Amino acid sequence: MKKPDLRVIISGGGTGGHVFPAISIANELKETMPMCEILFVGAEGKMEMEKVPAAGYKIIGLPVRGFQRKLSTKNISFFYKLIVSIMRARKIIAEFKPDIVIGVGGFASGPVLRVATRKKIPTLIQEQNSYAGVTNKILSSRVNVICVAYEEMEKFFPKEKIVYTGNPVRKDLLNVEKKREEGLIHFNFRGNRKVLLVLGGSLGSRTLNRSIQANLDKLIENKIQVIWQTGKDYYPLAKEIVSKYNSEDIQVYDFINRMDLVYAIADVIISRAGASTVSELCLVKKPAILVPSPNVAEDHQTKNAMALVNNNAAMMIEDKEAVEKLVDETIILLSDSFRMNVYHENISKMGVPDSAKRIVDEIIKIID
Repeated sequence: MKKPDLRVIISGGGTGGHVFPAISIANELKETMPMCEILFVGAEGKMEMEKVPAAGYKIIGLPVRGFQRKLSTKNISFFYKLIVSIMRARKIIAEFKPDIVIGVGGFASGPVLRVATRKKIPTLIQEQNSYAGVTNKILSSRVNVICVAYEEMEKFFPKEKIVYTGNPVRKDLLNVEKKREEGLIHFNFRGNRKVLLVLGGSLGSRTLNRSIQANLDKLIENKIQVIWQTGKDYYPLAKEIVSKYNSEDIQVYDFINRMDLVYAIADVIISRAGASTVSELCLVKKPAILVPSPNVAEDHQTKNAMALVNNNAAMMIEDKEAVEKLVDETIILLSDSFRMNVYHENISKMGVPDSAKRIVDEIIKIID
């Protein structure tokens, strides 16, 4: 398709679950239409303001913030910042003149998509979770197409607008099983021992970190090699604690750059149940124990996890039980090759490796 002057705005962010799919969509657009121009619009101070430029794209920040569901004085400034963000979004759209605007959820999506739909600019939103976010639910009646990652999303959106595409993930996660030897060398691990990967997330999960910290003795006693990603804030403490064990089998990271290699060597993965992480687990086909965060809107992580659990594709442990049960259940699972294989087979069926391409195909249909 020849559209050398195609101009695209991608708006949203706030967490990696919104940012990384957005970057994947942008990369696929560039691959399909190398001459297209892409502008990101995010929320000031959020991770997209760092991650998007690192991926090679321009981004403009809005002062918008989330609405506090509990009574809070912060909601007074919320409305002011929302109005300012809508005014800035009008200016951005007037100057950039996009052919299409894409929303990926998160704070910045609302003002930008609101302005775009009122100006009759073609729009598409991508919903990553099995329980739709508030912003996307509000926008759904106005946009052209809604790309979803789970079945039965018509309870949130107009059925005729829904297209099942899955969640976009990084292309380097395709076929990670071929990188196992490279991964073992990279992390200096032995191939004859089980590897546990603990993903605390970019912000760091207090529950997952406490669960591992409290049970390091058990993991070492069972000769389990551990890659423990703590998040930035917990990293210094975790590093200090692990150093006292003088064990090469426990490695601590605040952030992991080579996710392809760490997924390649993992036998079991412990993680929260954010939409992007769940989609990555489906793509890398690894047995997982999910601990949904209780501190998210509409308890959507539990719903994401249950989509796997109901297909016998993963385990789930509640946040309040994690410190007591998580490591014990992990050790049991690592010794049960039959159950690990069942999870592997079933989660393999749930991955959508060409998700970004499916979304770009929908974009092309809209602008044609």
